[in-house]
Amino acid sequence: MIRFLTFPQSTWQHRQLWWRLTEREVLGKYRGSLLGVAWSFLTPLTMLGVYTFVFSQVFEARWGTLGSDGPLGFAINLFAGLIVFNLFAECINRAPTLVLANPNYVKKVVFPLEVLGTIAVGSAVFQALASLIVLVIFELIAIHHIPITFLFLPLVWAPLVLGCTAITWILAALGVFIRDLSQITAVLVSMLMFLSPIFYPVSALPKLWQPILAANPLAQVIEQTRLVTINGTSPDISYVSGGILFTMIACEIAFRFFQKSKRAFADVI
Repeated sequence: MIRFLTFPQSTWQHRQLWWRLTEREVLGKYRGSLLGVAWSFLTPLTMLGVYTFVFSQVFEARWGTLGSDGPLGFAINLFAGLIVFNLFAECINRAPTLVLANPNYVKKVVFPLEVLGTIAVGSAVFQALASLIVLVIFELIAIHHIPITFLFLPLVWAPLVLGCTAITWILAALGVFIRDLSQITAVLVSMLMFLSPIFYPVSALPKLWQPILAANPLAQVIEQTRLVTINGTSPDISYVSGGILFTMIACEIAFRFFQKSKRAFADVI
């Protein structure tokens, strides 16, 4: 298995480069702004306020789970889903233009282009971690404690991060050759936002539609995230083990696809 997987070795080999460029990516996003990195907290908090008002006050939606009654409880469940989705969406929306936005790395510099994908994922993970701090504060206000099962979150998110890395590598490679890909992914991500259980739990749907929605891999991550961060329930072992195994294989396939594709990047760009 270890010999079969080549992407962990490449990632570890370029870990210092990845760290420095990810740090530059995160800080550069807010460089020159008045509040700086504080926008990492204010942006999701603002969107949370808007979504919570619209769905819990205008549409009078309720979640109906333990410790989550009322608008604040709705906000906690909504925010947990948004954190997962925003991590995924940031990676997918950026992926098609990752290589195109860095032509100098392709033409003039000997640079491990595969690092661009992991940098994008690393930046998205940082934003997700900042949003988690906001989630913790909301939980302390609403239910006055943090479930011990919160510690399982890295296991729950492992398939998400690996899956985002795999998709990012594939889209980054395809985006060099298919310039319309960024428009396509933007539409698909917008559709996926409402086809994922962000504003509602899977159990709120008619039983006919529940298996269809549950087939959405993002739905599994969102539901498992709520289990460990809000409900105080341990994650599904089959989800964790199967998800990690599947996404590691997906990462290896995507990594090899990217490595083969990058030989033609200079000719196209």
